[in-house]
Parts: sequence; C-alpha cells; structure tokens
Amino acid sequence: MVFGRSSRKKRPVEPVTLKMLVAGGFGVGKTTLVGAVSEIRPLRTEERLSEAGRPVDDLAGVEAKTTTTVAMDFGRITLREDLVLYLFGTPGQDRFWFLWDELAQGSLGAVVLADTRRLEDCFAAVDYFERRKIPFTVAVNCFEGADEFPTETVQAALDLDPEVPVLMCDARDRGSVRDVLVAVVEHAAARVDRVREPATT
Repeated sequence: MVFGRSSRKKRPVEPVTLKMLVAGGFGVGKTTLVGAVSEIRPLRTEERLSEAGRPVDDLAGVEAKTTTTVAMDFGRITLREDLVLYLFGTPGQDRFWFLWDELAQGSLGAVVLADTRRLEDCFAAVDYFERRKIPFTVAVNCFEGADEFPTETVQAALDLDPEVPVLMCDARDRGSVRDVLVAVVEHAAARVDRVREPATT
C-alpha cells in the first residue's frame, strides 16, 4: 500500500477570545498602552481637558497632558493563532468609575498600570480587582526621569499578595506591552488551575 500526502487542507483554527482590562490612575499611560499593542486601529474616547475639570484632575507629574479618556479605549491583539485578547482601557478619574462594573463583566483579568511618581493613584484599581477576585498584574510604566525601584519594593508599597506579578514596562513599546499581557494570561490561568485542584485529605 502506498501512502501519500493528504490533499486535504488544514482547518483554520478558531481562536479563543478573551477580555482584558487596562486600568490605573489618571495620566498613567493606559491609552498609550492599548494603542501600542493593538493590531487594529484602536477605538479612543478622549476629550480635551477642560477648565471645569482642573479642580478634580490632578496634573502633578503629567502637566503636559491635554486629553483624557471619558469612556474607554478598545484594541485587539493576537497572542497566538488560537488566542486573541480584546483590550478595554478604563477611564482613570473617579467620576467615570461607574463604567468600571460594565467593563469588568466577563473579563479574564486586568493590567494595573502604575507610575512610581504617583503610585497611590493605582491603589483604587488594585482594591477594585482584589475585591472582585479578578486576576491582575501590576505593570510599572517606566517614565523618563521617574525613580526606579525593584519590583519587590513596588509590591510591598502596594501591599500586594506575593502571587501578583509586578513587571517593569514601556507602555509605548509593543514587545514590552505584549510581555505584560502574556503575564496576565499566565497568572489568570494559574489561578484557575489552583481553584480546580482537588482538595487533599
């Protein structure tokens, strides 16, 4: 019997699609992060900062910022042939937090973007995901001129559980952002595996 190559074409892989949030304080780089890694033209809902917002929008450290996200950012990245992430960037100001619950529904996990010059600005995002038991990774956006600290120092300052990954990143760099997203997926998968493990007697 003679065996030849099959003439049948390989079936295209139907990718798994997962929802991921990108959160953090005002001006930390969420819109930049989504735009750097998205393979489609990202959807942005940015508006110019107004005089009315000056009393509530703290521009210390981000004085050059002229716009802000008022609903969400949206982008997409294919991590593997069989895995696609949909990215939803949340607004950073308190007055837009009513949108977070809607955006968080069905999400696999989240990136909490941090700035060491304003580390306290990401406390609320960390607390939000901890309370809702949504797996997250902290990504420190390395701004020029900002002090650099070891990841252990950032983890201690944010009072994170030891299992929460902390990474340094450049929100403008596609490769750097991709590494952060991979870390979130792996962290979320590890948590699912721990939940599924049978209890030992």
